[in-house]
Amino acid sequence: MNAAGIDVSSRKSTVAVLRPFGEVVKLPFDVRHNAEDLEALAEQLKSIEGETRVVMEHTGRYYESIATVLHKAGLYVSAVNPLLIKEYGNNSLRKVKTDKADAMKIAKYALDNWIELRDYTPMDTIRYDLKTLNRQFQLASRQKTATANNLIALQEQSFPGIRKLFDSPVRSDGTQKWVDFAHDFWHVDCVRGSSQNAFTERYRKWCKRNRYQFSMEKAAKVYALAKSAVVLVQKTSVTKTLVQEAANQLTAISRSVEIYRSEMNKLASQLPEYPVVMKMYGVGESLGPQLMAEIGDVRRFERKQSLVAFAGIDPAPSESGDYCSRSNKTTKRGSPYLRKTLFNIMTVHLQRAPADEPVFLFLDKKRAEGKPYYVYMTAGANKFLRRYYGKVMTYFSTLDGLPLVDMDSTGLQHAD
Repeated sequence: MNAAGIDVSSRKSTVAVLRPFGEVVKLPFDVRHNAEDLEALAEQLKSIEGETRVVMEHTGRYYESIATVLHKAGLYVSAVNPLLIKEYGNNSLRKVKTDKADAMKIAKYALDNWIELRDYTPMDTIRYDLKTLNRQFQLASRQKTATANNLIALQEQSFPGIRKLFDSPVRSDGTQKWVDFAHDFWHVDCVRGSSQNAFTERYRKWCKRNRYQFSMEKAAKVYALAKSAVVLVQKTSVTKTLVQEAANQLTAISRSVEIYRSEMNKLASQLPEYPVVMKMYGVGESLGPQLMAEIGDVRRFERKQSLVAFAGIDPAPSESGDYCSRSNKTTKRGSPYLRKTLFNIMTVHLQRAPADEPVFLFLDKKRAEGKPYYVYMTAGANKFLRRYYGKVMTYFSTLDGLPLVDMDSTGLQHAD
């Protein structure tokens, strides 16, 4: 058997091929990331006598082009978690960090874990696009939060307290009432510079023009706040530019967020597990596609524990001799995007408190036991993820026509 270890970087990769007992088939050599060199590498590896398995770290997106080319060429390709390679023993006191040394280390790992290696299957186009969209969605969401905080900070100088008077949700085009109001009424003098009746009439026309609901009571509150507000900046062209441009930026980013959200839901609806996932409590048109994007094809996980470990919400055992820790931290070695999505789903459970929902009942039980906030939230996410695995795997088994002999809320078993 031959183990080809590939240390992947952005523009080139280093390849080394080993056999058992330290036999070097090919010393480390570099391969550029272009179609010609990768196809030549595939032919070179296929020409080696015996079974050849290619192992690389799934770091970022750089490895995917190499893995796809080699997989299409008929080679056995396995993409391994970088943490497994990092913690794999070097059997040396020297600290060496080079591409050649890493390629040799990956090849040695492949030989020692030959049986456990999993064949790489390129993610289908829908799942790949869904995951890419989700990463862009998460990035845009972070930018939106930062931009919103910036606008609020500017408003506190020109129109303090006005943000708390508006609670309308974001519309599908990314617009929001408080942002549009900040753009057009960017300073308290834009309100208190006229009488209350004049402002109320102006506000009514503004709501009609922007398709917002008009409220006489809201107009009175805004005017009263403007009359009593103490501002830190004057009504100048500089203040107007600062506030209006911040509002424009926030609206533009919000529009991108809503476009990503809508497109993710369209893509996710084309996946077979979509109806099952969307029926789970706490999962909607926003969190559902995010969950499916980060988990991917659940069939790649052999057990529900594997999925929980992938999310990084499994407790890390700590035992030594007579010592046995009773309170262990989670590993947090999986996908941070998945953990964030699960945390948001648990927040929905807490806010709505469904009396007949098993996940909430479990979460509430841990909370009643006096567990800290993050402990019972993580425990609830763990249970939710196990139920997700069981429900989706059951659905896939039904589609495949496989009989079931046992299925509970956490997993399933197939008949022999």
